[in-house]
Amino acid sequence: MIEVKNVKKSFDDKTVLHNIDAKFYDGQTNLIIGQSGSGKTVLMKSIVGLVRPEEGQILFDGRDIISMTTPQMKELRKEIGMLFQGSALFDYETVLGNVMFPLVMFTNMSQAEMKERAQFCLERVNLKGADKKYPSELSGGMQKRVAIARAIALNPKYLFCDEPNSGLDPKTSILIDELLSDITHEYNMTTIINTHDMNSVLGIGENIVFINKGHKDWVGNKDQIYTSDNEALNDFVFATDLFQQVKDYLVATYKR
Repeated sequence: MIEVKNVKKSFDDKTVLHNIDAKFYDGQTNLIIGQSGSGKTVLMKSIVGLVRPEEGQILFDGRDIISMTTPQMKELRKEIGMLFQGSALFDYETVLGNVMFPLVMFTNMSQAEMKERAQFCLERVNLKGADKKYPSELSGGMQKRVAIARAIALNPKYLFCDEPNSGLDPKTSILIDELLSDITHEYNMTTIINTHDMNSVLGIGENIVFINKGHKDWVGNKDQIYTSDNEALNDFVFATDLFQQVKDYLVATYKR
């Protein structure tokens, strides 16, 4: 579990995060949502260690990342998987080479062991046989699955995903959501997803933290969203007529 306690972060004279408290649980898809400029990306970067808050604690199973030394931080990195918004694959590397990259960086495995592990991860994301291809030969959805395979190569305890469905069509987005959910449950990872994709929120949101103007404004799950009376949350999630109609229908059904 990852716990955020009273985290405050400012840039110059502007406070971006105001005393944020949040918990992100093992074996669940934890989502951070909010409008652009709400502070959700800064919160994610703070949790990962890319941004250092002025106040508060960020605990990885009781270990405070803010007070860690460089060697301690390096050890923690071995337990973290990252899925970047644009997949961030190396164009000059094959699919297999991309997935092996964190194994080369952080393990003492032999070449044969790294190759075996990478191929296992590719099979897990349904890309068996794609190991010799290059990213340019793959569709956007396939590239994202390669990135997921790379993210889980070290068998991480913690998985961070930044806008995993960015640039993908709705059908492919659902497949990526389901894959992330399956992997999270299968390996009991603490998965944190930074997203503004409402299909993801309403599809796999088991623990959702809504950030509004730098404050934690609401916490709940995908079912509780439909009955929330948080005006800012409703404006964000049900901004389109279709989603509002779905909510109205479900609320009416719930009250029967």
